Amino acid sequence: MKPGIHPEYRPVVFRDRAADYAFLTRSTATSDKTIEWEDGITYPVIDVEISSASHPFYTGTQRVLDTAGRVERFERRYGRGRSEE
Repeated sequence: MKPGIHPEYRPVVFRDRAADYAFLTRSTATSDKTIEWEDGITYPVIDVEISSASHPFYTGTQRVLDTAGRVERFERRYGRGRSEE
């Protein structure tokens, strides 16, 4: 790899405000905001809208759509086997 062309890879805290959840990982993302982590060291913090703590698929609160009856309702509304004119 060429030196000096890659962004700095360092520890960063990602914080999900909706779920009040934060995790420390390594990233090239940058931020002007900082936070003091549990180990007493200050890290850059990046606020995210959705993480595994708040995403419906991972939390098990995913809304299940009721698709039963849609075909029957369509057939009632527009008729089944109508002759095309």
